[in-house]
Amino acid sequence: MTTGVRRRMGVEERRQQLIGVALELFARRSPDEVSIDEIAAAAGISRPLVYHYFPGKLSLYEAALKRASEDLAGRFAEPREGPLGARLLRVMRRYFDFVDEHGPGFSALMRGGPAVGSSTTNALIDSVRQAAYEQILSHLGVSEPPARLELVVRSWISLAESTALIWLDGRRVPREELQLQLVEDFGALLAVSAAHDEEMAGLLRPLLGREPGDGPFADLVTRLVGLAS
Repeated sequence: MTTGVRRRMGVEERRQQLIGVALELFARRSPDEVSIDEIAAAAGISRPLVYHYFPGKLSLYEAALKRASEDLAGRFAEPREGPLGARLLRVMRRYFDFVDEHGPGFSALMRGGPAVGSSTTNALIDSVRQAAYEQILSHLGVSEPPARLELVVRSWISLAESTALIWLDGRRVPREELQLQLVEDFGALLAVSAAHDEEMAGLLRPLLGREPGDGPFADLVTRLVGLAS
């Protein structure tokens, strides 16, 4: 008969464990509602030992936020294959997967939590938005966007954030409908901008030409025509 012996973790391994535990707790409740004692208990260590690896709750929150922000930014990565509408729909599904899995933490991040005002926190949020912006430009095949395109893309990223936050308050609209609506919103923003600017029109025409008849953008056109008639 053998007796199990708890393996001693190295410094970095223990730090990563605590970050993972914090993320699990933040996924269920807002970070400002989670105490260091709870994190320590969930990790199976003492409160003083948590402070041995992190100076305070803010530093642990920021470390957990960094991991979460890298995960969220990665949700926008998508191979440049196939129609744009289908690609963006897959991106939105992964985005809402994250929102669904980390609701309280996502809400606290975007609305303000224990790290409000932290330059580190603000920088991480900005890094997610910038990664999303660069990925969308990549999908469009644009390296140096004109001013109107930058406005459209950044406005759409803000719209996705706001939509996700509103959805979390009650989840009154099926997320599948919102995912599709956000993709169609992107097409609509592009179309409105293209209607006022020939450079944007030149960008939009070939994109629409590659869209299938059963894709999100074609669906939007069909619905708009139906409203007009």
